[in-house]
Amino acid sequence: MKDVTTPPTSPCADPPCVDVVLPCLNEAEALPWVLARIPPGWRALVVDNGSTDGSADIARALGASVVHESRRGFGAACHAGLAAATADIVCFCDCDASLDPSLLVPFVRQVRDGEADLVLGRRRPKGRSAWPAHARAGNLALARLLRRRTGLRLHDLGPLRAARRESLLDLGLTDRRSGYPLQMVVRAADEGWRIAEHDVPYLPRTGASKVTGTWRGTWQAVRDMSRVLGEPAPHVTQGAAHDATRGGIPR
Repeated sequence: MKDVTTPPTSPCADPPCVDVVLPCLNEAEALPWVLARIPPGWRALVVDNGSTDGSADIARALGASVVHESRRGFGAACHAGLAAATADIVCFCDCDASLDPSLLVPFVRQVRDGEADLVLGRRRPKGRSAWPAHARAGNLALARLLRRRTGLRLHDLGPLRAARRESLLDLGLTDRRSGYPLQMVVRAADEGWRIAEHDVPYLPRTGASKVTGTWRGTWQAVRDMSRVLGEPAPHVTQGAAHDATRGGIPR
């Protein structure tokens, strides 16, 4: 069951120019830092995924719109935010202060100018604690599997990203767990989207990780994503496949 509550005074225009989806599970400590970095004129959509630390109230008090998603799962939270978004361009960002949402400005510009259909952030860790070795290993393995499956020369499957809302909805994303970000990339590649990747600083997160803080959580995510990679690819034209492997991807 989902519902959306918006503060009386929204920091965004009506309608907002960009919506930023922020999946949230007990991120009370990180929220002030994250929300302070939402660019002016953009709307923060904090998707509360069952927090018990008052995250939803804090987000609302700081000017964010709050979406409640009772079904647990990173993908469930992300998709609830996408469904609640109204802006033409939708961004995604973690809500744990590991990524700065202000870095999304050039991502949005590239989508808006028609230079790319999906822009992803390649995480560059700042400090040894920012990205544990097991999480990096899992991400590297998935990037290699993704290249084998789609031909995309991506280095990361990070959560910082931007694309047009209607196009994302048309992908028909079904994963509601850790495979959601990967499924988005796989289906976008199958549709011949131009996908770009840009380096972004990756900071030590605030609080405990819900997924990659342990080997068990990391490999559960890898299993979710491996299942996504096992989905059959639809028939695409030779030209579309060519675009999917080259469009916007730095060599």
